[in-house]
Amino acid sequence: MAYDYKEAKPMSQKVVVIFSGGMDSFTVLNLAHKQGFEVYALSFDYGQRHKKELTYASQACAELNIHHKIVDISAINQLIGGSSLTSDIPVAEGGYEEESMKTTVVPNRNMILLSMAVGYAVSLDSTKVFYGAHSGDHAIYPDCRPEFVNKMNDVCAIANYDAVEIVTPYLKVSKIDILKAGLDMQLDYAKTWTCYNGREKACGKCGACQERLEAFEHNHVQDPLPYE
Repeated sequence: MAYDYKEAKPMSQKVVVIFSGGMDSFTVLNLAHKQGFEVYALSFDYGQRHKKELTYASQACAELNIHHKIVDISAINQLIGGSSLTSDIPVAEGGYEEESMKTTVVPNRNMILLSMAVGYAVSLDSTKVFYGAHSGDHAIYPDCRPEFVNKMNDVCAIANYDAVEIVTPYLKVSKIDILKAGLDMQLDYAKTWTCYNGREKACGKCGACQERLEAFEHNHVQDPLPYE
């Protein structure tokens, strides 16, 4: 079952949200904002071909008046190539399945991003970092699996003087459930970008687009993004 944003009542506690500009992190961002946290959104330019998502991230944060940083870490591509998201490799078309999506894996990406987000949280005297891993990613991306999150939490509890918690409110639910949670919050998903191709319109054929379209279909809602 999706996380109920009405449950938590924090007192303006600072939190860091890793925000790509995509559907999942957009829902997490709004969830934290609606819970009353003082949100510090953190986006990364890691040389991804769909850098367009960062424009969407900036616009979403500006509308919500949320603190937002975009950090250029594209130099890491000297070390972690081989992904169709960052190298000259075609993005596979087809369903959101292991074989077609393996080429989109960026080595160690979430460990790198979480490490920097945790450092940012420590500098803000924050004890929480949110990110949008979900169950649909478990088979494809090892750094979105519960065992990874649990181990990262173990490390982040001892890596600094004060423990930082990795919060994954949608870790055990699908993108279908995440979209439902967002629709319940009356979120506008025209303000998100999902396609792994950074062209003017979403391709509708890559695994990310296919999963997004499936989520809208299951929720009986028309996707507001234009497709090729």
